[in-house]
Amino acid sequence: MRNPITIILLFVLFGLLVLIRVFEFDLFYDPYLMFFKNDYLHIDSPRREVFKLTMYTTLRYVLNSSISLGIIYLFFKDKSIVKFSIIVFVIAYLILLCLFLYFVIHPRQEDYYLFFNFRRFLIQPILLLLLLPAFYYYKLKR
Repeated sequence: MRNPITIILLFVLFGLLVLIRVFEFDLFYDPYLMFFKNDYLHIDSPRREVFKLTMYTTLRYVLNSSISLGIIYLFFKDKSIVKFSIIVFVIAYLILLCLFLYFVIHPRQEDYYLFFNFRRFLIQPILLLLLLPAFYYYKLKR
């Protein structure tokens, strides 16, 4: 199927995604990590430094996106797919960051669940989970 080096690299990249998740409390400033682990629908929004939170969220998004792009490249070995993925990641970042900042600056209890889900797209590699099967299907049909 594929050479062993590619498979090892894929395991390493997926392992890096797991490590980012495992050490998220140590690596990133995010008061919402504990907030959403608790009963967040019944408590007030945590104190936060908006600039610091935005920078660490951006760092996490860039790390996850870079690793995701590496995974996409190793799966398909197609630079046009990677270029398209970069465009998707950049557009998604711009849209999601605007929504994220709105919810951070204007916290309302009735918006917490919506905020939780938008935030997930920034801090977790969900776009990878959407793009891999989409590109696989595209390759099958082509």
